[in-house]
Amino acid sequence: MSAPLFDRVAIIGIGLIGSSLARAIKAEGLARTVTCADANPEHAERAKALGIVDAAGTDPAEAAAGADLVMLCVPLGAYGDVAAAIGPALKPGVIVSDVGSVKQAVIRDMAPHLPEGVHLVPGHPVAGTEKSGPEAGFAGLFPGRWCILTPPPGTDEAVTRKVADLWRACGMTIERMDPAHHDRVLAITSHLPHLIAYTIVGTATDLEDHLRQEVIKYSASGFRDFTRIAGSDPTMWRDVFLNNREAVLDCLQRFNEDLTALQRSIRRGEGDALFDLFTRTREIRQGVLEARQA
Repeated sequence: MSAPLFDRVAIIGIGLIGSSLARAIKAEGLARTVTCADANPEHAERAKALGIVDAAGTDPAEAAAGADLVMLCVPLGAYGDVAAAIGPALKPGVIVSDVGSVKQAVIRDMAPHLPEGVHLVPGHPVAGTEKSGPEAGFAGLFPGRWCILTPPPGTDEAVTRKVADLWRACGMTIERMDPAHHDRVLAITSHLPHLIAYTIVGTATDLEDHLRQEVIKYSASGFRDFTRIAGSDPTMWRDVFLNNREAVLDCLQRFNEDLTALQRSIRRGEGDALFDLFTRTREIRQGVLEARQA
């Protein structure tokens, strides 16, 4: 058996992604010791009881002390406070990374709190479900999915490779991107779809009571898919939209323009235009299937 990649890994936030990573690290023998901290003491205790971490508590600095990799798996809005808390406890040479879906915010909020000699390698495993909490995680969340790394200019290449090796060992395919480019890409592939899902389900909740109950009772697969997405962690998604607002608003403007054109085609009975749109979008779906990202 090969030596572990890390001696001690600290996971800050033991929800879906954090607990899935802890399970994958244990399953693949990627670290000798895994610690975690979570603001919710019940989550920390549950993670320890599940055996996916060796030590657990609520103090992020205590979990990070002595670690050679610290992975933030908390909502984006907490990054600055967590970085400030763990900064004094970090040992020289430690790698700090994360799993958030907005990368410019990571550098903005974390870098000022990290001492000299600490390596920051932001990352985003593009995987997830609508579930949350330590029991929601599973090691099989990552295989076949992409992990995007956005190391700042000047980052030690060997350090970036080590973070890549971790995610690769979890079954992911690695891609590197500029942080701003990442945020624009994810705005259309992830953030806008969530915003639309929240809006559609929100519209259903505002219907008259009898009609709302029928919508729920007779939900077809399309509406069920939207409710699945809209069932995601509200804290996480509030922070995503607030921290990627420019890219999201740009995508939302384009979507509104396309929606207006679609309304016009329906109003005018332009069947050929509708058929052409649906044909092009069907091809996108086929591409997703062929890329094994369905």
